[in-house]
Amino acid sequence: MDGTFLVALVDFGASIIILLVALGLEIWAFGDCLRHKASVFEAVSKRTKLFWMLLTGGALLIGVLTLISYRGGSPLGAVGIFGIAAVTAASVYLADVRPAVTDAGRGGNRNTGPYGSW
Repeated sequence: MDGTFLVALVDFGASIIILLVALGLEIWAFGDCLRHKASVFEAVSKRTKLFWMLLTGGALLIGVLTLISYRGGSPLGAVGIFGIAAVTAASVYLADVRPAVTDAGRGGNRNTGPYGSW
């Protein structure tokens, strides 16, 4: 085996792992957005459920198309600006919107301490 082949193999493997992690984030964000009621999004002032469904659904579509069309090389070349925007949209949902709607969907704080319920 040539050293160039091994480098290309490791590069391809790392790129696929990066793309799969990005796709996993997008699937998680879209699936979580599906399970919450529309009224909860507006109650916590996080836009509408339709807005987040379109955003995370578009991110998921871009992630799937990116993974399908990947032929090797740099993952940034395959992902491009749309892939970066897709991962960013899914990450914003998971980091900002998801905790707010999850907490509001459970009915608020409900006597929880730092280690769980009392």
